[in-house]
This record gives sequence, C-alpha cells and structure tokens, in this order.
Amino acid sequence: MLAAVAVDSLGTGLYLPLSMLYFLRVTDLDLAAIGVLLSVATALTLPVPLLVGRLVDRVGPRLVVAGGQAVQGVGFLLYLTVSGVASLVTAALVASVGLRVYWSSVFTLVADQADADHAGAMDHWFARTGMIREAGAGGGALLAGAVLAADSARVYDGLILASALAFLAAALVVVFAVPSVPHAPPPAEGRSGYRALLRDRPYLALIGTCTIFALCSMFLALSLPVYVVQGLSGPSWAPGPLLALNTLLLATCTGALTRFVRRRCTRARAMAWAGGLWTLWCAASAAAALLPSPALVPFLVLVVVCYSLAEMTYGPASNALAAAAAPSGSRGSYLAAFQYSFAVAGILAPALFGLLFSQGRLLPWLAVGLLSALGAVLMLRLERRLPAEQRAPLPVAGVGGRRVGRRGRGRSRR
Repeated sequence: MLAAVAVDSLGTGLYLPLSMLYFLRVTDLDLAAIGVLLSVATALTLPVPLLVGRLVDRVGPRLVVAGGQAVQGVGFLLYLTVSGVASLVTAALVASVGLRVYWSSVFTLVADQADADHAGAMDHWFARTGMIREAGAGGGALLAGAVLAADSARVYDGLILASALAFLAAALVVVFAVPSVPHAPPPAEGRSGYRALLRDRPYLALIGTCTIFALCSMFLALSLPVYVVQGLSGPSWAPGPLLALNTLLLATCTGALTRFVRRRCTRARAMAWAGGLWTLWCAASAAAALLPSPALVPFLVLVVVCYSLAEMTYGPASNALAAAAAPSGSRGSYLAAFQYSFAVAGILAPALFGLLFSQGRLLPWLAVGLLSALGAVLMLRLERRLPAEQRAPLPVAGVGGRRVGRRGRGRSRR
C-alpha cells in the first residue's frame, strides 16, 4: 500500500506543473487559458467525494482506491491525445476525477489497515503514508523541473506515458498485493452515511476547524516565494531551498515526531499544539521584516522548521482523529466529507493571500496567525465533545504491530 501511495504522490507532484508545460507545448492556448481550463476541470469534480464516500461504505475502500488510480492512469494516457480545448478539458477532467476518487477513499483504506494491524497504530500509519506522500510529491516536482530543463517533445511524451503506466501499475498493486481487511458495512437500521453526519455536530465542527488548519498548511508554498522576494527583498534563490527543507523534514521526521507527541497528549491537543506552532510561525514570518539582510536567510530556516513542526504534528493527528471519530459503518462517508476541509482551503488560500498581500506585506501573517490561534482554541473546546476513547494518549504501535514503549524500544507483539 505504501508503494501505491508513493506512485500516486509522484504523479500528484507531476500533475500541475507537467500539465501546464505539456499543454503549452501541444496546443495553441496561452498560460492563462490553460490555467482557467484546469481550474474548471478541477471544480467540476467537487461533488465526487460525496458519491465516493457512499460507495466506500458499501463495497470497502480497496477497490475504490484502485479504481481512482486506474482512472488517473487513463487521464494521463488521454494527455497524449490533447490538441485543443475539448480534448484538454476531457483529459484534465478524467485525471481530476481519478485524483478526487483516490483521495476520497485512501484514508479509509489506511484506517482499515491500521485497525487490522493494531489498535494503537493508526497515527503511525498516517505518519508513514504522509512521509511517503511528501517524498513522492517532492520527486514529482524534481522530475517536472528536469522536463522543463530538457524541453524535448519526446521527453514530455515519455514521462506522460510512464506516469500513466505507473498509475495503472499502482492500481494492480492495490488489487492484488494490499491485504483485504474487514470493513464495517452501514447498519441495516437507523441513520448512517451523510444523514448521520449532518446530525453529528462535533464531527461537523471538526471539519470546520480542520478547514482553518488546512488553510495554514497550504500557506507556506503559496506565500513564501512571493513574500521572500517581494515582501522582504530577499535573494531570489532562497525560496527553493527553504521549500526543499520543508519537504525533507516532512518526508523524514514525521514518524518520529508522531510517536513522541502521541505518547504525551491526545490527538485533539496535538492539533491544538500545531495551531500554536502555526501562530508562532506567522509571528516569526512577520518579524523577519525587521531583520538586516545578512540575518534573513538563517532566520527563515528557523521559521520553516517551526512551520514543519506544526505540519508534522497536525497531519497524522488530524487524519487519525477524523478516522477514529467516525462511526465504523459510515467511515467512508465521514472521511470523504472530511476531505472538503482541504478542498475549501485550496479554493480560499490563493485568493486570501493575494488580496491581503496586495494591501500590505504583513497582513497575510496577521490573518493566518489569528486563524491558527482560533483553531487551537476550538480544538481544545471540541475535545470535550469527542468520544471518550479520544481523550487520552495511547501507546503508539508501528506498522506491522511493533509497539513503541516509553523509551522507544520496539517489541513485536508476536
């Protein structure tokens, strides 16, 4: 399953930059028109998670995840047929549908696999998949950069074809190699699925609060290049290494930090701590405007580390809490709805940053800092309304049933 996640994340890292570059080469459209068409294709897929969640509850997540990866593979194959507006929208829409199906079902698959592995393993499973996802997305971005440097039609076509085949191979891996584990079906009587979710106020509050945090988590890549170069008059080479540092930390340190945090506090409090770290990150980013030029880049390294600590603390805890707080017979619907926190944040973040930065270089940090502090307070209040089993730290078990003790020693439960 981790191999399948790696392949999909690699394709995700390639998707947007490779789409823009490839469509510029094979059509007569300009960059603005391609951007609008890709945004339209993505927006058309927003209802998909609602359908996927119900399907996952009925048939389980494994085949749905494989289906999403197969559809992404078909979408990349359709890239090779693009010549104008209609074929571009068709290819982008198919790829976007596959991407949305995958992300609306894979977290349920991870949660089910974690349940089958060990009762305390869910946080570590999400940490491991998050690390793989960051490594894959970083590799995809590097490959896209290499394609840009090569500027060869054959290289473009070859990478598109390789991406398509990789997605199809990942789907086969999920079907034939990922273990089939029990998935609780919807109850025969009573409310389930979205009908139950609409009456579950604590879970709706969790989705709303996580929308705030998702906005924070998207702000680094969105804001750092513009803020460093235009807002701080810093060196133009700095944003690339700083973003690479963030990717490196997320891809290598998330598992260890998750074990450390999970032994000491609840998931809700870990998320509140992440909100506090994001607030500190925003304050430090604003304070960078007061520094002399020689101290700017070293200080920004510390700022990025602070952001990365927040991201590493928040990601596994939020996904594990969302999975554990969902009723077993409606987990697919609940986690599909939970993905809207990221979708809404993805829509709001660029507009929020652009509007605020145009009015003042420090305004984005003030707004996001206040939002992250609000999210931390909301999580502390929400914790009291969560199921009782979510209110205490748990011993963390690693993938494969290795329980991590207080001093970090692994002991096989076999």
